[in-house]
Amino acid sequence: CSAIDACKTSNGGCSAKAECRRTTPGNRTCVCNAGYTGDGIVCIEINPCLENHGGCDKNAECTQTGPNQAVCNCLKGYSGDGKRCTYISLCSQNNGGCSEFAICNDTELTERTCTCKPNYIGDGVKCRGNIFQELLRDSNTSRFYFHLESSSIRDIAGPGPFTIFVPRSDILNSDPQIKDWIAKGMMAQVLRYHMVGCASLLYNDLTKITNITSLHGDPIHISYSQNSLILNNKAEIILSDAVGTNGVIHVINQILVP
Repeated sequence: CSAIDACKTSNGGCSAKAECRRTTPGNRTCVCNAGYTGDGIVCIEINPCLENHGGCDKNAECTQTGPNQAVCNCLKGYSGDGKRCTYISLCSQNNGGCSEFAICNDTELTERTCTCKPNYIGDGVKCRGNIFQELLRDSNTSRFYFHLESSSIRDIAGPGPFTIFVPRSDILNSDPQIKDWIAKGMMAQVLRYHMVGCASLLYNDLTKITNITSLHGDPIHISYSQNSLILNNKAEIILSDAVGTNGVIHVINQILVP
């Protein structure tokens, strides 16, 4: 007589995920494989994420990858190895994408707010100061700023409001009359002819009027045709409505001469 191997056929009736072990002749026991749990007849895959979040940080996602195996990945807004995740402050890098003249505040995990600092206006992503400051920050208008400085004109640094018509920098750099005006002491008059006091006039406002008086004292004629605003029948407004705290800047393609 030979002993009956209870595991010989159909894994002894054990689960396919179990090991059949012979005990005494004709008897066996079923033991679930590593990563599975059960009585051996029925073996269920262990999901480690169901117990203690798989050892992952509370701010991580636990993902089962196999029997009793899982990976931990930090949630959006956090960094780390998944076992430990630390909050990433959006404002800690590049001011959270806010303007350099704004205050960045973390609100929720993946949110932040941008608020312009005092004496600046805007949506926080873009913040503008007074128009005197803004002239220097734009290459189209920076040359006008330098002419104001060299002529010691700081009118538009005041509370305003002002409207200024700025000849584009390349126009001011190339016009041969500039040197002559400087030599004759006329540059300050020319510059002030591009400024209007006591009003912050947007493009749409300018379409409704025909004359405005400059800080120089002479009037500027305005005409509107074919969707263009023309000053003194020669200078066209090519960029408009750069609003600062004390007024608005318009860029023109010609120098206005009083």
